[in-house]
Amino acid sequence: MKTVLRFLVLVATLGLIPASYAGTDQHEGIEITVNINTANAEELDKLLVGVGPEKAASIINYRQANGHFVVADDLAKVKGIGTATINKNRDRIKF
Repeated sequence: MKTVLRFLVLVATLGLIPASYAGTDQHEGIEITVNINTANAEELDKLLVGVGPEKAASIINYRQANGHFVVADDLAKVKGIGTATINKNRDRIKF
């Protein structure tokens, strides 16, 4: 799993995913999912739509201070994360 995730981060970072796939949960048959309770900041940044380095760090900080997220809507408790961001990523978020 980690190898696939690293591959996806590399592919996304290098811009090798066609624009037609941007914002979708599948890239050439590969489903993008992120365990928000275990992912590091780079994974959150690269694999969640609308989450950059600062929001990713906020998710990590919140998780460390308050424990694991139980449902996707718990992300709304993180400063800078709103309902729109959660809805864009609802199918990607895993626990």
